[in-house]
Amino acid sequence: MPIISYPLFAVSVLLALVLSISLFPSDWAVFRPEWLGLVVFYWTFRAPSRFGILTAWCLGLLLDVLEATPLGTNAMAMAVVAFLILTIHHRLKMFPIPQQCLMVFLLLGINQMLVHFVRQMLGGGYTGFAYLYPALTSALVWPVVVLLLDKLNRKMG
Repeated sequence: MPIISYPLFAVSVLLALVLSISLFPSDWAVFRPEWLGLVVFYWTFRAPSRFGILTAWCLGLLLDVLEATPLGTNAMAMAVVAFLILTIHHRLKMFPIPQQCLMVFLLLGINQMLVHFVRQMLGGGYTGFAYLYPALTSALVWPVVVLLLDKLNRKMG
């Protein structure tokens, strides 16, 4: 069982929530990475026995409250992502970083599609495929996130 730093988990979640609602230039807002999705991906991937669907659902609920989206939208999407990570985490551990980036794009793309679908059903959101940009930027940021959190987890754990 991997050594997990719970204070690092708490700090990474808090930082991801702050970055999810922080000010961002309006022209670039559509490209903001899915920070909480990256944190859920990392912790579910690194410690699947301790962080899973319930944790992802609770964190998604926090994001719903912070973003003032319909309650349960992000919670459902994060829980689905955590479930998918749990089903493939043994294979995912063997993937090199570029393949992990592709999986981040695919799974967080599913997250974005689910959230977009709910928003469209409720009469909001925007048309086109621009809602997938956060999944793309998250995949590009993944190597930095995983290396930083791995290094900090080794030091603190």
